[in-house]
Amino acid sequence: MVTLGHFLLLSGLLMAIGLYGVLTRRNLIAVLMSVEILLNAAALAFASVAAFRDPSLFAGQVFALFIIVVAAAELSIGFAILLNVYRTHGAVTDDAISEMRG
Repeated sequence: MVTLGHFLLLSGLLMAIGLYGVLTRRNLIAVLMSVEILLNAAALAFASVAAFRDPSLFAGQVFALFIIVVAAAELSIGFAILLNVYRTHGAVTDDAISEMRG
C-alpha cells in the first residue's frame, strides 16, 4: 500500500533534483525546467498531505492547482524573456543575462 511517506519521499526527491538543476545549470532553459520541478514537488507535497489528512477537504488540492497555474504563468513569461535574450545574443546562458544589465 502506498502511504503518505512514499509521496513525501517522492516530493523530496523531486525537490532535490530541481534544486540541483537550479544550482548547477548554466543554460537558462534548464534552470526554468528545474524551477518547474521544484514547484511540482511542492504541489505534490500539498496535495498528498491534504489527501491523507482529510479526503473530504480540498484545500490541498486547490493550493496545488494554484501552484500549477502560477508555474504555468511563470514559465510563459520566462520563455518570452529567454526568447528575447536568444534573439539579441544568440545564446541562452547566464552570461547573456549578465550582459543585459549594462
